[in-house]
Amino acid sequence: MILNTAPSTIERPELGDSLRSERWVVAVYDNDTNTEEEVIHILLVATGCTVDEAEMETWEVHHLGKSMVHHGGKEECETVSAIISEIGIRVEVYEE
Repeated sequence: MILNTAPSTIERPELGDSLRSERWVVAVYDNDTNTEEEVIHILLVATGCTVDEAEMETWEVHHLGKSMVHHGGKEECETVSAIISEIGIRVEVYEE
């Protein structure tokens, strides 16, 4: 699998441990524009997850219509959401 289709200039945010206990979620929705490779790449960059996690979440987006790709504090989730949305994916941040 080739993961070089998305921009390489996006930097991963610092994710603070103190915010992880807050109950906010980033949801990503399916579209007909982005490739699975692009989604996997942006999830790796934005959330720092493993390749296995990014592949599973991308599968959920494609087959189920959406996936919750990150949990954390509001500010952290908004930062992650902003990075993911840079490639045109619909992203939502909400409190659980």
